[in-house]
Amino acid sequence: QVQVVESGGGLVQPGGSLRLSCRVSGTIFSINGMDWYRQAPGKQRELVAGITGGGSTNYADSVKGRFTISNAKNTVSLQMNSLKPEDTAVYYCHIQSRGSNWEVIDYWGQGTQVTVSS
Repeated sequence: QVQVVESGGGLVQPGGSLRLSCRVSGTIFSINGMDWYRQAPGKQRELVAGITGGGSTNYADSVKGRFTISNAKNTVSLQMNSLKPEDTAVYYCHIQSRGSNWEVIDYWGQGTQVTVSS
């Protein structure tokens, strides 16, 4: 059984930093990419940052230059610097994978709250 577990959220003042981590356990045939999404109250879930198996990264315009995504074996992290109140949201880890029949399988974590407030 695959489990996706995020950690590292919390309360931080504007201008501060947080590092989110996501650990994937269980058997996955092939991981295509790992992403971080976020969802603020009353808003749709949005892609924050993603990294492919080959190491290519992409970022939402709102976080470019402030956030950095990285991965290691079965782990993806999001370093968030210069945080702003508008970064407040629940952050979700998403795993894009393929099964043994090359079918698409998505895995999601339970989310971790990030609150930026003075």
